[in-house]
Amino acid sequence: STLRMIAGHEVVTSGDIILGGRNITDASAANRGTAMMFQSYALFPHLNSLDNVAFSLKMRGVSKTERHQRAMALLERVAMSQYAQRFPSELSGGQQQRIALARALIMQPRVLLLDEPLSALDPFLRIQMRAELRHWQKELGLTFIHVTHSQEEAMALADTMVVMNHGRIEQSGSPQQVFSQPASEFVARFMGGHNILKSSQGLVAVRSDRISVSAASPATGQPGVQATLIDIEYQGSFSLLSFNPHNGSQEPVSVLLPEHLVDPAWHAGGDYLLQWAEADSHPLGPGLSPRRSPIAA
Repeated sequence: STLRMIAGHEVVTSGDIILGGRNITDASAANRGTAMMFQSYALFPHLNSLDNVAFSLKMRGVSKTERHQRAMALLERVAMSQYAQRFPSELSGGQQQRIALARALIMQPRVLLLDEPLSALDPFLRIQMRAELRHWQKELGLTFIHVTHSQEEAMALADTMVVMNHGRIEQSGSPQQVFSQPASEFVARFMGGHNILKSSQGLVAVRSDRISVSAASPATGQPGVQATLIDIEYQGSFSLLSFNPHNGSQEPVSVLLPEHLVDPAWHAGGDYLLQWAEADSHPLGPGLSPRRSPIAA
């Protein structure tokens, strides 16, 4: 909904949308300086690639010769000029995405809005297209607002990451800041890779890869908890260990260790000491209480 409000496709009921110092809250979708790439790419199946890219210019009354020239220039820029006469059904998912990108750029927007553009792609193509989107963002010098439910995708693409909870901003910052220093329990759980633990200061988040496992006595001054090993899951160069803590919590503790640090003598049912550095323990704020959504009758 936030993306659609920025694009002018949904009504804003409170607040303002400011783009480059200009209030565009009440501006028409065509006069906002934004363009949108939809999750499904929304290419017209009866138009070839060239005409799909040129469609917005056609609606603006631009001559066929000029719009085809401008569309072909963009197709060349996204390395798709050789597919200008092909229809969407004749293109792969990655090729369709490039056509959709060229079509979104034809009106020279100041901001490109991307609605989960990689979600329909297979994992290998998703990684490839992630790199391409990053390349095009730098090449074009445009602001991209990219909506995704993939934490990995957000961290790979974002300069600034915004985590939203029920339409409200829970935390914003660089991907490194948001992942390493989650502001609330919601952010820590959403980003993944963290354990939510009880401490004398309240709830804290500790990254799974910052916890050590041993059978030794606690190190002086270092936080830790005794726990029973549930399972060891081999993941290639790493192993994921699951523990039941002895502190009364019903929530398992996950530990991610490089394979060479996993002791072959460790076994399910054994009791071990989990420890982490004080600096790796991040206190969690209360977060936002989600607003109650109105019920449609």
